[in-house]
Amino acid sequence: MFSIFKKDPTKKLKKQLSIKLEQAMNAQRNGDIRKFSQLSFEAQEIDKQIEVIEAEEKN
Repeated sequence: MFSIFKKDPTKKLKKQLSIKLEQAMNAQRNGDIRKFSQLSFEAQEIDKQIEVIEAEEKN
């Protein structure tokens, strides 16, 4: 009944993921491949965290 008041734990991570991907895109457009690689790696790590949380919620 009170699950509608429960906060979505992945909401903040999804926002961070979106920001990292946008930063990575901008770095790639500017030709900074090292920064693009670093930001892409950080985005993958955030995505893994989201997947773990979503898998725990299903169980």
